[in-house]
Amino acid sequence: MDTERPIQNEDLTGRARIRDAALEVFAERGAKGATVQLIAAAAGVSTGLIRHHFGSKEGLRRACDEHAIGVLLDQARRAMEEDTAASGFVDSMYRASSAGLRYLARALVEGSPAATDLFDAGAVLAERFLTEHDPVRYPPGAATTRDTATAMGAVQLSTLVLHTHLDRRMGVDTLDVAHTPRVVAAMAGVHTVMAEFLAGERGRPIADSLTPRPPSAPPEEER
Repeated sequence: MDTERPIQNEDLTGRARIRDAALEVFAERGAKGATVQLIAAAAGVSTGLIRHHFGSKEGLRRACDEHAIGVLLDQARRAMEEDTAASGFVDSMYRASSAGLRYLARALVEGSPAATDLFDAGAVLAERFLTEHDPVRYPPGAATTRDTATAMGAVQLSTLVLHTHLDRRMGVDTLDVAHTPRVVAAMAGVHTVMAEFLAGERGRPIADSLTPRPPSAPPEEER
């Protein structure tokens, strides 16, 4: 009688259960505070089973990176390769699972390599958006374009990193997908009111002083 398939299915279920428990423990305790013992207790398994599936805590963390961040990173890379907009990537990020978002928030703070790659990929997509939207102000490859795109990425991800403060002030779990529209609407409100202020009488002098000048044309002899 073939008994291999049920064992494989059980292994897959156990592996996923450990990974999901690890996402929550890593998010709460951080990479240093999340011990194998805590993860095993949260998953209801032995530490030996964790070693069987992942080899070590670092191997388990890599699996969490791949599950919570890898899909988003692959999507961002495809967007860059296919020259598509960043909107789908950003939307997918904010609609990920609550456990995945909490893990990503902690990984961004702690400097996970996968989270660093994700931030950089998002910044590249932001550079493309800026250049397509206003190529005179944000020409490809310019330092101003890179700086602005980097700041855009930081602003977008700040709601994840600072989610406990948003939760306290807004009175909801802002990493729950049910409240994503509320967070997005608040962010849109910030951009709208700031754009209106900078376009108005009081804000225009500030905007004028901060607006980068377009690159000057090269001298005749260099053309």
